[in-house]
Amino acid sequence: MDNSFSGEDNDNIDWDTEDELEIQEIPDTTFSSCTNLRNVGHHTVSGHGEASSSSVPCQSKFIQQFIVMGFPEESIAKAIEQNGENEGLVLDALLTFKALEDSPEEQPSTSAQMEPSISSDDSSSQCNENILDDVYEDDSWSSDSDNCMNSAKQTYLNDDHSSLSENENSLLFLANMGYPAEEASIAMERCGPEASFSELIDFMCAAQMAREEDVYLPEDEKPKLNSGGYKRKMYNELPVRKKQRAITDEEPIHLPRPMIGFGVPTESLPAIVQRTLPEQAIGPPFFYYENVALAPKGVWDTMSRFLYDVEPEFVDSKYFCATARKRGYIHNLPIEDRFPLLPLPPRTIHEAFPLTKKWWPSWDTRTKLNCLQTSIGSARLADRIRKAMKAMENFDGEPPLMVQKYVLDECRKWNLLWVGRNKASPLETDEFEMLMGFPRNHTRGGGISRTDRYKSLGNAFQVDTVAYHLSVLKDLYPNGINVLSLFSGIGGAEVALYRLGIPLNNVVSVEISEVNRNILRSWWEQTNQKGNLIDFNDIQQLNGDVLEQMIDSFGGFDLVIGGSPCNNLTGSNRVTRDGLEGKDSSLFYDYVRIVDLVKSIMSNRRV
Repeated sequence: MDNSFSGEDNDNIDWDTEDELEIQEIPDTTFSSCTNLRNVGHHTVSGHGEASSSSVPCQSKFIQQFIVMGFPEESIAKAIEQNGENEGLVLDALLTFKALEDSPEEQPSTSAQMEPSISSDDSSSQCNENILDDVYEDDSWSSDSDNCMNSAKQTYLNDDHSSLSENENSLLFLANMGYPAEEASIAMERCGPEASFSELIDFMCAAQMAREEDVYLPEDEKPKLNSGGYKRKMYNELPVRKKQRAITDEEPIHLPRPMIGFGVPTESLPAIVQRTLPEQAIGPPFFYYENVALAPKGVWDTMSRFLYDVEPEFVDSKYFCATARKRGYIHNLPIEDRFPLLPLPPRTIHEAFPLTKKWWPSWDTRTKLNCLQTSIGSARLADRIRKAMKAMENFDGEPPLMVQKYVLDECRKWNLLWVGRNKASPLETDEFEMLMGFPRNHTRGGGISRTDRYKSLGNAFQVDTVAYHLSVLKDLYPNGINVLSLFSGIGGAEVALYRLGIPLNNVVSVEISEVNRNILRSWWEQTNQKGNLIDFNDIQQLNGDVLEQMIDSFGGFDLVIGGSPCNNLTGSNRVTRDGLEGKDSSLFYDYVRIVDLVKSIMSNRRV
C-alpha cells in the first residue's frame, strides 16, 4: 500500500479546501490601501485614455485600469469612495452606474456593494461543502484555455527574463497578473514543478474562497475573536494540534493525478492495476466508505488504518459526468470486471445542456462544472452579470478582460449556465439531479422545499461513479442483496444498485435527516421495490444486540456502505475543521464500529 498522502504544508494558508475546490475562479485582487481615495492624486489623461501620476503612483495605477476601459474619472472616484480599492467591488459599482445611465427607468439600489451570492434561504447541511469541494480541477478549463495561458506565459518569459530560473519566472508572471507573491509561492510548492498555470490559479482561488467563506457563516458559528475565552482555548489547544500535525507528517498519502483510482471507463491506465487486500479485510461483508478526497493532512491515513489498512481509491466524478467531484473510497470490493451504467451520461456542459451552446460566450472556456454544492447563486448575482454584459455591448468584439474575469469568476464559483443573451443562471434542481445521476424529480414533492432539495443533492453520492464500483456485485448476488446503508442521505447507494439491476432484498438505512428519509422512502415506493426498507434515525441505535437480531433475521449483510459527515474535513469549514476529532466527522468511528461488529457476528455464525 502506498502510504504517502499530500496535505497542508503551510500553517498560515489552508490549501486543502475540498474537491475540494474544483472551483476554478480567479480571485478578486485586493490592492494595498491608499489614503484619501476621493482625492485620486494629480494625474492627467491623454487622448488615448492613459493616466500618469506625479504624486501617488499606487492610486493612479489602480485608477488607470478603469480609465483605459472607458469609465469616467468622476464615476471611478465615486466607486472607490464607496468601496475602497477592491477591484471587484469597484468594477461592479462602475458597471452598475453605466447600466443605470443607459436605463434611466431603473432605480439605483441603496448600495453598490456586492452581497454574498448565496441563496437567501440557504442553510447549513450535514456535510456543508458549500463552495469548497476541490482544490484543483484539471479539465474544467478546456485545453484551449490552458494553451492560451501557457502561450501568454511563454511570451512573457521570452521578453527579458531569461536570467531567472523557471520557478522565479513563474512567480513573477503570477505576481504581474495580480496574485500575491506569497500565495503564488505556496501554490507552486504545493502543486509541484509540473503544474500548469490554470492549476496554480485554481489553488490560489481556493484559498481565497476559503477565507471569504467565513463571511457567510451564521453568527452563532463564527469564533468570537474578541472573546478572551476563545483565545485561551486556541492557545491551550495549540500544542496538541502541533503534536497531531507532527504525527501525521510521518507518512502522508499522496493524491493521484489524474484522479482515476483503480480505473475509470473513459480513461486508460498506464499499467494493469492490481491490489492485495490485507487478510483482515477479506471476507463478508463487503464494505464501501466514501468521503471528501482533500481532507486535512493525515485523515485518510487514519481512516485507512481503522479500516484494515485498505488502500484508498481516489476518483474524480468528472470522468463519469459533466461535473467534478473529488472523493476517496475505502472498500474491499473486487476491482476487476467493472462496468459503467448505460447509457453513459453526458460528460461535458454542452452535451448535458445543448441549448446553452447558442448563448455561450467564446471566452467562457468551461467544459465541466465544478463540484455541485449545497447552495446556489442569488438572483441579484445573475442580475449583476446581466448588467455587466449589457454595459459592455458598446465595446467592439468581446468585453474587456477585466469584465470577462469578473463574470467568469462568478460563473465558475456558482456553476452558472448561459441560458440567454447576457443571461447566466444557476442550475435548477432537476438539472442538479441529472448531473448527480438521480432520476428526474427524485427530490421533488412531499412538502420538501427547494432549499432542502439543493442541500440534500449537494451531500449525495454521484450515482454513476458509485455504481461503477458496485457493478462487480451484480454477478455475485443475482438473487438480490442485503444492504446496511449508513448515513444514507437520499439513497445514492440504493439508486446505484437498483440501476445496476441488483435486487434489493433488505435495506437497513440509517439517516438523521427526516427530509432525506422521506425522499428515500418515496423513491422506494415509486419504484415498487419488493424488498424491505427499515430505517433508523440515529446510528447510536445500532448496537451489538440490534445488529445480531437483524443478521439472524436476514442471514447477514452483504454490503455495508456509507459516508460519514464531512463537516470537519472540508476546506469551507474555517471554524471547526478539526478532522476526525470534530463533532460530526468523528461519526466515522461509528462506521468502523458497525463494520467490525457485523464482521464479528457473521464470522461467529459461520463457525
